[in-house]
Amino acid sequence: MRATRVVEALPANTPFIGPERLMRENGLRELVRLGANESAFGPSPRAVAAMAEQLDRLSWYGDPDSYALREALAARHGCALEQTTVACGIDDLMGLAVRAFVEIGGVAVAARGTYPTFAYHIAGYGARLETTPYTKEGGPDLSGLAALAQRVRPSIVYLANPDNPSGAFLERRLIAEFYEALPDETLLLLDEAYADFVPPDRLLEPRFEDRLVRLRTFSKAYGLAGARIGYALTTRANAERFERIRLQYGVNRNAQIGALAALEDEAHLAWVVRETAAARRAYEALAHELGTTTIPSLANFVCIDMGDAQRAMHVTAELLRRGVWIRKPGASPLDRYVRVSAGTPPMRHAFAQALRGVLAERGMAAP
Repeated sequence: MRATRVVEALPANTPFIGPERLMRENGLRELVRLGANESAFGPSPRAVAAMAEQLDRLSWYGDPDSYALREALAARHGCALEQTTVACGIDDLMGLAVRAFVEIGGVAVAARGTYPTFAYHIAGYGARLETTPYTKEGGPDLSGLAALAQRVRPSIVYLANPDNPSGAFLERRLIAEFYEALPDETLLLLDEAYADFVPPDRLLEPRFEDRLVRLRTFSKAYGLAGARIGYALTTRANAERFERIRLQYGVNRNAQIGALAALEDEAHLAWVVRETAAARRAYEALAHELGTTTIPSLANFVCIDMGDAQRAMHVTAELLRRGVWIRKPGASPLDRYVRVSAGTPPMRHAFAQALRGVLAERGMAAP
């Protein structure tokens, strides 16, 4: 039995190799997890308590409408409940957007080397992705993306802000100008997974237009990555399109309960944001000590310059051998960096000690 032509043509790969597989393949029993931009500071205790209280009701399905959560999200973002969609994280929402707006054989645009799940969905649904490289400073090239979009007239342009994998942040004026520079028929899929680490007045102002879908998640600042829950902010028309194709019972009941409780615990969120900023400063200081630089970040990770791609790959592999898991970007010019997630002080200490050891071994000087 053959699969579709689209699926048969796909290479046998996935966007990410998980830490569990890396541990199995490298014979590791423990790992300092600093590679997936998970929250090292954990979810809100109120969210944990709310979820634990309902564990004996796991025999029940969750509300397929996620009504209570969407009601809270609408109040938080100043929109109607019907302008929100809840799904199994941003990865799921990306798939909905591609299915809804990109025809088989159609085209989308993104930065080369950006968060790879978008490209994964584009390939999986039989479309093609056109890309432009990052700037030499390490951020998305908005003028290049806009020019490419004007040339190829894509159904979707994907942009992460703050960016992943660089951490670079683009101010609201630049995002607004970029949005206006896109073709009238192009949707901007704005991935704001790390928006909770940014002061709201620096983000794109609230806009609800058919050419704009904004993606948010509970995986990062809210510390609910394992619950797999995120949401989209858009127009009623777009949300209704997503309703036609989303998995109705895909979001699990406990994720809905935890996300709702997490939204209400603003003190915990503020603490996580402060601790994350402290972690970024610690990594910047470490890079300075080692004679290198970082890309300014407003996400919960920092990219540290290793000088060239070969050195960055060596450092990543050697850190894993020492039980410290980080990642590195795969495409030039970011492939010279290693990317490390914000960790607790003990995690940061373990990373710093291991990195110093790797660089000292064989006399690897700072770049």
